[in-house]
Amino acid sequence: MKPAVRFDNVSKRYELGTGQTSLKRIISKPIAKMIGRQNGVSDSQILWALRDVSFNIEPGSALGLVGPNGSGKTTSLKLLSRITFPSSGRVHINGRIPALIELGAGFHQDLTGRENVYPNGAILGMKKHEIDKRFDQIVDFSGIERFIDTPVKRYSSGMYVRLGFSVAAHVEPDVLLVDEVLAVGDAQFRQKCARRIEELQAIGTTIVFVAHNLYLVRSVCDQAVFLLKGQVQKQGAVDDVLNHYENWLIERQIEDGAAPAAAIRGKIEGHSQDVAIQEITVRNLN
Repeated sequence: MKPAVRFDNVSKRYELGTGQTSLKRIISKPIAKMIGRQNGVSDSQILWALRDVSFNIEPGSALGLVGPNGSGKTTSLKLLSRITFPSSGRVHINGRIPALIELGAGFHQDLTGRENVYPNGAILGMKKHEIDKRFDQIVDFSGIERFIDTPVKRYSSGMYVRLGFSVAAHVEPDVLLVDEVLAVGDAQFRQKCARRIEELQAIGTTIVFVAHNLYLVRSVCDQAVFLLKGQVQKQGAVDDVLNHYENWLIERQIEDGAAPAAAIRGKIEGHSQDVAIQEITVRNLN
Protein backbone atom coordinates (compact mmCIF):
# COMPACT_ATOMS: atom_id res chain seq x y z
CA MET A 1 0.00 0.00 0.00
CA LYS A 2 1.31 3.44 -0.95
CA PRO A 3 1.91 5.95 1.85
CA ALA A 4 -0.80 8.61 2.11
CA VAL A 5 1.92 11.26 2.51
CA ARG A 6 5.60 11.10 1.63
CA PHE A 7 8.32 13.73 2.09
CA ASP A 8 11.47 12.93 0.06
CA ASN A 9 14.47 15.06 1.12
CA VAL A 10 12.32 18.19 1.15
CA SER A 11 13.96 21.58 1.61
CA LYS A 12 12.34 25.01 1.60
CA ARG A 13 14.47 28.13 1.13
CA TYR A 14 13.33 31.71 1.68
CA GLU A 15 15.14 34.95 0.91
CA LEU A 16 14.73 37.58 3.59
CA GLY A 17 14.40 41.29 3.01
CA THR A 18 13.74 42.85 -0.39
CA GLY A 19 10.98 41.37 -2.52
CA GLN A 20 11.88 39.29 -5.57
CA THR A 21 10.45 41.74 -8.11
CA SER A 22 11.36 45.12 -6.63
CA LEU A 23 13.42 47.54 -8.77
CA LYS A 24 16.22 47.44 -6.18
CA ARG A 25 16.27 43.64 -6.37
CA ILE A 26 16.36 43.56 -10.18
CA ILE A 27 19.25 46.06 -10.38
CA SER A 28 21.33 44.61 -7.53
CA LYS A 29 21.04 40.92 -8.44
CA PRO A 30 23.55 40.85 -11.37
CA ILE A 31 25.99 43.01 -9.39
CA ALA A 32 25.77 40.66 -6.42
CA LYS A 33 26.46 37.68 -8.66
CA MET A 34 29.62 39.35 -9.97
CA ILE A 35 31.02 39.64 -6.45
CA GLY A 36 30.31 36.00 -5.66
CA ARG A 37 26.99 35.93 -3.87
CA GLN A 38 24.88 32.88 -4.66
CA ASN A 39 21.87 33.91 -6.80
CA GLY A 40 22.62 37.48 -5.86
CA VAL A 41 21.74 36.91 -2.18
CA SER A 42 24.08 36.96 0.80
CA ASP A 43 24.05 34.04 3.25
CA SER A 44 22.58 36.27 5.95
CA GLN A 45 19.48 36.80 3.78
CA ILE A 46 18.82 33.08 3.29
CA LEU A 47 16.51 31.17 5.63
CA TRP A 48 16.15 27.39 5.33
CA ALA A 49 12.69 26.73 6.80
CA LEU A 50 13.20 23.02 6.06
CA ARG A 51 16.41 21.14 5.22
CA ASP A 52 16.41 17.58 3.80
CA VAL A 53 13.28 16.44 5.66
CA SER A 54 11.97 12.93 4.93
CA PHE A 55 9.07 10.98 6.43
CA ASN A 56 6.19 8.71 5.38
CA ILE A 57 2.65 8.51 6.76
CA GLU A 58 0.64 5.34 6.16
CA PRO A 59 -3.10 5.59 5.32
CA GLY A 60 -5.22 5.92 8.45
CA SER A 61 -2.25 6.86 10.62
CA ALA A 62 -1.77 10.12 12.54
CA LEU A 63 1.57 11.94 12.57
CA GLY A 64 2.35 14.76 14.99
CA LEU A 65 4.85 17.47 14.05
CA VAL A 66 6.42 18.96 17.17
CA GLY A 67 9.15 21.48 17.88
CA PRO A 68 9.62 25.06 19.06
CA ASN A 69 8.40 28.10 17.11
CA GLY A 70 10.29 28.47 13.84
CA SER A 71 11.17 24.79 13.57
CA GLY A 72 9.35 24.24 10.24
CA LYS A 73 6.07 22.66 11.34
CA THR A 74 3.66 25.05 9.62
CA THR A 75 5.95 25.24 6.57
CA SER A 76 5.54 21.46 6.26
CA LEU A 77 1.74 21.84 6.33
CA LYS A 78 1.87 24.61 3.73
CA LEU A 79 3.92 22.38 1.45
CA LEU A 80 1.42 19.55 1.92
CA SER A 81 -1.53 21.84 1.16
CA ARG A 82 0.32 23.32 -1.86
CA ILE A 83 0.14 26.84 -0.49
CA THR A 84 3.85 26.88 -1.34
CA PHE A 85 6.24 24.46 -3.08
CA PRO A 86 9.60 22.92 -2.06
CA SER A 87 12.90 24.42 -3.17
CA SER A 88 14.19 20.85 -3.57
CA GLY A 89 12.90 17.35 -2.91
CA ARG A 90 9.40 16.04 -3.55
CA VAL A 91 6.10 15.97 -1.66
CA HIS A 92 3.75 13.09 -2.55
CA ILE A 93 0.08 13.12 -1.51
CA ASN A 94 -2.56 10.50 -2.29
CA GLY A 95 -6.12 11.81 -2.09
CA ARG A 96 -8.08 14.93 -1.15
CA ILE A 97 -6.35 17.07 1.45
CA PRO A 98 -8.12 20.06 3.05
CA ALA A 99 -6.23 22.00 5.72
CA LEU A 100 -7.38 23.23 9.13
CA ILE A 101 -4.76 25.99 9.04
CA GLU A 102 -6.73 29.22 8.54
CA LEU A 103 -10.18 28.46 9.92
CA GLY A 104 -12.93 30.51 8.37
CA ALA A 105 -10.80 31.54 5.40
CA GLY A 106 -13.24 32.89 2.82
CA PHE A 107 -15.93 33.93 5.32
CA HIS A 108 -17.62 37.15 4.21
CA GLN A 109 -18.21 39.42 7.19
CA ASP A 110 -21.58 40.71 5.97
CA LEU A 111 -23.03 37.26 5.26
CA THR A 112 -24.70 35.13 7.92
CA GLY A 113 -23.21 31.94 9.27
CA ARG A 114 -25.68 29.95 7.15
CA GLU A 115 -24.68 31.83 3.98
CA ASN A 116 -20.97 31.39 4.72
CA VAL A 117 -21.12 27.61 5.14
CA TYR A 118 -21.60 27.04 1.39
CA PRO A 119 -18.70 29.10 -0.06
CA ASN A 120 -16.39 27.95 2.74
CA GLY A 121 -17.29 24.32 2.10
CA ALA A 122 -16.72 24.86 -1.63
CA ILE A 123 -13.25 26.31 -0.95
CA LEU A 124 -12.44 23.12 0.98
CA GLY A 125 -13.58 20.95 -1.95
CA MET A 126 -17.13 19.99 -1.01
CA LYS A 127 -19.90 19.81 -3.62
CA LYS A 128 -23.22 21.59 -2.98
CA HIS A 129 -25.09 18.32 -2.50
CA GLU A 130 -22.48 17.25 0.09
CA ILE A 131 -22.96 20.50 2.01
CA ASP A 132 -26.77 20.13 1.79
CA LYS A 133 -26.48 16.62 3.21
CA ARG A 134 -24.21 17.61 6.10
CA PHE A 135 -25.51 21.11 6.81
CA ASP A 136 -27.48 20.18 9.94
CA GLN A 137 -24.50 18.19 11.28
CA ILE A 138 -22.18 21.15 10.66
CA VAL A 139 -24.44 23.59 12.51
CA ASP A 140 -25.07 21.18 15.38
CA PHE A 141 -21.36 20.47 15.80
CA SER A 142 -20.53 24.18 15.89
CA GLY A 143 -22.96 24.76 18.76
CA ILE A 144 -24.09 28.13 17.38
CA GLU A 145 -27.54 27.14 16.06
CA ARG A 146 -29.10 30.22 17.68
CA PHE A 147 -26.80 32.55 15.74
CA ILE A 148 -26.59 30.76 12.39
CA ASP A 149 -28.66 33.52 10.68
CA THR A 150 -26.62 36.34 12.24
CA PRO A 151 -23.87 38.06 10.15
CA VAL A 152 -20.49 36.63 11.14
CA LYS A 153 -19.10 40.14 11.72
CA ARG A 154 -21.10 40.01 14.97
CA TYR A 155 -19.62 36.67 16.03
CA SER A 156 -17.09 36.39 18.83
CA SER A 157 -13.70 34.97 17.82
CA GLY A 158 -14.68 31.66 19.43
CA MET A 159 -17.94 31.41 17.44
CA TYR A 160 -16.08 32.26 14.23
CA VAL A 161 -13.52 29.50 14.77
CA ARG A 162 -16.14 26.95 15.87
CA LEU A 163 -18.08 27.38 12.63
CA GLY A 164 -14.89 27.29 10.56
CA PHE A 165 -13.69 24.09 12.23
CA SER A 166 -17.12 22.51 11.92
CA VAL A 167 -17.23 23.07 8.15
CA ALA A 168 -13.69 21.78 7.62
CA ALA A 169 -14.17 18.77 9.91
CA HIS A 170 -17.12 17.52 7.81
CA VAL A 171 -15.23 17.39 4.51
CA GLU A 172 -14.26 13.72 5.19
CA PRO A 173 -10.93 13.98 3.38
CA ASP A 174 -8.30 11.34 2.63
CA VAL A 175 -5.66 13.41 4.45
CA LEU A 176 -6.44 16.11 7.04
CA LEU A 177 -3.96 18.82 8.08
CA VAL A 178 -4.52 20.30 11.54
CA ASP A 179 -2.49 23.29 12.79
CA GLU A 180 -3.11 24.49 16.36
CA VAL A 181 -6.87 24.75 15.88
CA LEU A 182 -7.53 22.71 19.02
CA ALA A 183 -5.87 25.47 21.04
CA VAL A 184 -8.95 27.65 20.56
CA GLY A 185 -12.36 27.44 22.17
CA ASP A 186 -13.30 26.11 25.58
CA ALA A 187 -12.38 22.68 26.97
CA GLN A 188 -15.71 21.14 25.95
CA PHE A 189 -15.30 22.22 22.31
CA ARG A 190 -11.68 21.00 22.22
CA GLN A 191 -12.84 17.59 23.41
CA LYS A 192 -15.51 17.58 20.70
CA CYS A 193 -12.84 18.42 18.10
CA ALA A 194 -10.59 15.60 19.35
CA ARG A 195 -13.50 13.13 19.12
CA ARG A 196 -14.22 14.26 15.56
CA ILE A 197 -10.58 13.64 14.62
CA GLU A 198 -10.87 10.15 16.13
CA GLU A 199 -14.02 9.52 14.05
CA LEU A 200 -12.17 10.56 10.88
CA GLN A 201 -9.29 8.23 11.75
CA ALA A 202 -11.78 5.40 12.23
CA ILE A 203 -12.97 5.76 8.62
CA GLY A 204 -9.39 5.75 7.32
CA THR A 205 -8.47 9.44 7.22
CA THR A 206 -4.76 10.19 7.58
CA ILE A 207 -3.97 13.01 10.02
CA VAL A 208 -1.02 15.43 10.07
CA PHE A 209 -1.26 17.25 13.39
CA VAL A 210 0.66 20.27 14.70
CA ALA A 211 0.22 21.45 18.30
CA HIS A 212 2.30 22.73 21.18
CA ASN A 213 0.00 20.85 23.57
CA LEU A 214 1.86 17.54 23.83
CA TYR A 215 -1.05 15.91 25.68
CA LEU A 216 -3.21 16.43 22.58
CA VAL A 217 -0.46 15.11 20.32
CA ARG A 218 -0.23 11.95 22.45
CA SER A 219 -4.01 11.49 22.45
CA VAL A 220 -4.38 11.91 18.67
CA CYS A 221 -1.15 10.60 17.09
CA ASP A 222 0.65 7.26 16.87
CA GLN A 223 3.78 8.64 15.16
CA ALA A 224 5.67 11.92 15.54
CA VAL A 225 8.52 13.97 14.08
CA PHE A 226 10.57 16.40 16.18
CA LEU A 227 11.75 19.32 14.03
CA LEU A 228 14.36 21.88 15.07
CA LYS A 229 15.54 24.72 12.81
CA GLY A 230 14.05 22.93 9.81
CA GLN A 231 15.78 19.59 10.41
CA VAL A 232 14.53 16.28 11.79
CA GLN A 233 15.92 15.54 15.26
CA LYS A 234 13.95 12.36 15.88
CA GLN A 235 11.04 10.47 14.36
CA GLY A 236 9.15 7.30 15.24
CA ALA A 237 6.64 6.21 17.89
CA VAL A 238 4.87 9.20 19.43
CA ASP A 239 5.95 8.49 23.04
CA ASP A 240 9.63 8.10 22.11
CA VAL A 241 9.67 11.32 20.09
CA LEU A 242 7.77 13.38 22.66
CA ASN A 243 10.00 12.16 25.50
CA HIS A 244 13.02 13.25 23.46
CA TYR A 245 11.42 16.64 22.78
CA GLU A 246 10.43 17.14 26.43
CA ASN A 247 14.00 16.41 27.55
CA TRP A 248 15.25 18.97 25.02
CA LEU A 249 12.77 21.53 26.43
CA ILE A 250 13.92 20.85 29.99
CA GLU A 251 17.56 21.27 29.03
CA ARG A 252 16.79 24.61 27.34
CA GLN A 253 14.89 25.80 30.43
CA ILE A 254 17.84 24.93 32.66
CA GLU A 255 20.26 26.76 30.34
CA ASP A 256 17.99 29.82 30.30
CA GLY A 257 17.55 29.80 34.08
CA ALA A 258 13.77 29.75 33.66
CA ALA A 259 13.18 26.52 35.61
CA PRO A 260 14.08 25.18 39.05
CA ALA A 261 17.29 23.58 37.88
CA ALA A 262 17.91 21.25 40.83
CA ALA A 263 14.49 19.62 40.65
CA ILE A 264 14.43 19.30 36.86
CA ARG A 265 18.03 18.14 36.61
CA GLY A 266 17.04 15.31 38.94
CA LYS A 267 14.47 14.22 36.37
CA ILE A 268 17.10 14.12 33.65
CA GLU A 269 19.78 12.37 35.68
CA GLY A 270 17.43 9.95 37.41
CA HIS A 271 17.96 11.26 40.97
CA SER A 272 15.23 11.68 43.57
CA GLN A 273 12.98 14.72 43.22
CA ASP A 274 12.82 17.73 45.54
CA VAL A 275 9.02 17.64 45.33
CA ALA A 276 6.90 14.48 45.47
CA ILE A 277 3.12 13.90 45.44
CA GLN A 278 2.23 12.01 48.61
CA GLU A 279 -1.52 11.63 48.21
CA ILE A 280 -4.34 12.42 45.77
CA THR A 281 -7.96 12.79 46.87
CA VAL A 282 -10.85 13.02 44.38
CA ARG A 283 -14.04 14.72 45.65
CA ASN A 284 -17.41 15.53 44.10
CA LEU A 285 -18.73 19.05 43.55
CA ASN A 286 -20.24 19.16 47.06
